Amino acid sequence: MAGFVLIHGAWHGGWCFDPVTALLCERGHKVVAPDLPGMGGDAETLRGVTVQGWAEFTAGLCHDLRRELDGEPLVLAGHSRGGVVLSATGEHDPSAADGLAYITALMIEDGKAGNDMSGVVIGSDPTEFREGFGTIVADGAGWEINRDVAGPALAHLSHPDLVARQVERLVTEPTIGLSTALRVSDTRWGSIPRWYIECDEDRTVPIEGQRRLQALFPGTKAITLHADHSPFYSAPQALADALCDIAASL
Repeated sequence: MAGFVLIHGAWHGGWCFDPVTALLCERGHKVVAPDLPGMGGDAETLRGVTVQGWAEFTAGLCHDLRRELDGEPLVLAGHSRGGVVLSATGEHDPSAADGLAYITALMIEDGKAGNDMSGVVIGSDPTEFREGFGTIVADGAGWEINRDVAGPALAHLSHPDLVARQVERLVTEPTIGLSTALRVSDTRWGSIPRWYIECDEDRTVPIEGQRRLQALFPGTKAITLHADHSPFYSAPQALADALCDIAASL
């Protein structure tokens, strides 16, 4: 048995992992897939979100799950913007997880924010990316997705019924998640074994960008899936297998 804490990306909630959670639980593993605090909140709630707060929240979930695992490994996995949370959590508390799994996710260089990595990942500045995906709201505290582009951009290989439900459930994203500069060190975040689960048909974070990102962090092990940006829908079995392989190697 292993434990998995699964952190969603921008606009999503823990619900996006439901297909993978079911597969992992069928194998006898324990899974926690939360909604991050502040997602979809009003202007005041969105302004109250901090990346440090997300890191403390996530570390707490990891330690709660550890008490149920009887020494078995715990993998902290994050999708897309969820990679920011993984890095912040690993730096805040390296004992929170035995391994980190970045699922077509942002990995952040020390002293930089997610927005600062956009040139590496997608070859454009953050303003261009935001304008293509949605609108800044709540006096700059929130980012609403453009639902007309969400399905084709996020999940073009996924079943249309799943995509329709996904798009309906997307909520306002706190902009602070991508604008906060992180500190990451070799002795804390860097001490945790890490994997990058890359998705070869991703339109949001192209595979070339995923690999440029990995190249910045030597020692990161790669697993390749044939999937779009939403592998929990387009390749849930393969994603579950990858997470189980990571846990088995710890």
